[in-house]
Amino acid sequence: MGSWRAHWRLRHHAGDACDGGVRKITKAVVLLSGGLDSLTCLALAQSQGYETYPISFDYGQKHRAELKAAEAISKTYQRPHRIIQLQDLGRMGGSALTDGEILVKNSEENLSQAIPNTYVPSRNIIFLSIAASYAEIIQANTIFIGVSSVDYSGYPDCRPEFIQAFSKVLDLGTKAGIENQGLKIQAPLLQLSKSETIALGLSLGVDYHLSVSCYRANEKGEACGTCDSCKLRRLGFEALGLPEQTRFY
Repeated sequence: MGSWRAHWRLRHHAGDACDGGVRKITKAVVLLSGGLDSLTCLALAQSQGYETYPISFDYGQKHRAELKAAEAISKTYQRPHRIIQLQDLGRMGGSALTDGEILVKNSEENLSQAIPNTYVPSRNIIFLSIAASYAEIIQANTIFIGVSSVDYSGYPDCRPEFIQAFSKVLDLGTKAGIENQGLKIQAPLLQLSKSETIALGLSLGVDYHLSVSCYRANEKGEACGTCDSCKLRRLGFEALGLPEQTRFY
């Protein structure tokens, strides 16, 4: 549990800037899917003093309950919430999360590091690009994304190498980057396991019942309990010896 505790000690209210002794609030765009990880990121950004602007994407995902969860989370944290329409991304298919002819598989006994069929081609590249555009428009200097390279299902866009490379893209391809104003990506869960993420969130007062992590969630936001995402969530709570904050169908 040491890594999340060390991260917690180093927070020092990163969103609070001072100019001549006057406290200034810095803005952050938070990618909010409605899942456990993105909820933790929003709570962390809030705790660090950022003025947060959660953003979600309707990309034709089958588990649409996550969008309702994102709305409910934003209301709970009293933050303005935008849903960007990207349904053509889903209509192109190519993923079990969007294509009606591809089924989400049950989790295997040991989670594979192979890229699963729930990978949505280039999803985080697209999401971060739009988040960067939104950040420049509202003059935010930070984007929070809840990716993890420790407990993940083999997605190539959840690795440290990807975050580092995309950060370089922002430096080279945005007005904020060229003018040295800075537009940084924060991925605070990148080196945390699911249990460490949950522990961090609970220390921030997060209610994980608000979140929907299941790839096969029904309209009520109830989870199947058998997909990869459900298994990772369950193992996270089990590692902490805590009852799982999840609703099942």
